[in-house]
Amino acid sequence: MKILVLSDSHGNIENMAQAVERESPHMILHLGDCWRDGERLHDLFPEIPFHQIPGNCDFRPAEPTEQLLFLEDKRVLICHGHTYGVKQSMMSAGYTAEEQNLDLFLFGHTHRPFVDMRGKTLFLNPGSIGDYHHPFYGIITLENGKINGRTVPLN
Repeated sequence: MKILVLSDSHGNIENMAQAVERESPHMILHLGDCWRDGERLHDLFPEIPFHQIPGNCDFRPAEPTEQLLFLEDKRVLICHGHTYGVKQSMMSAGYTAEEQNLDLFLFGHTHRPFVDMRGKTLFLNPGSIGDYHHPFYGIITLENGKINGRTVPLN
């Protein structure tokens, strides 16, 4: 299974569509900042399963700030990252990963691509797909019970 991870689109739907067309993913995850962008992307590719959570710029109080997904046998938390203070430290995210026995912790918010394996948990920030100079996205693959992640520059 190939999963496209997007975050911090900030109105740049064209970059998101380009990443979808390039990767042909089985699923798309949008990690916030801008909710409406995620809706528009899903309208363009309605056949691809899609999940999203709001970011700090989305003002969606009725939506949960995170979701726990079960992909194959993996526990995956998707969040924007601001509620975990990821711009300052990964400590809170690390504690949460351990407490919830996560295999994958996906977050955005910093606009900086990041991939790190800590214990059994893979942490991935896809960077900002909306950046007009250095857009990035993430790819998660689930194969034979193994999870891998990488960040990819769009340009």
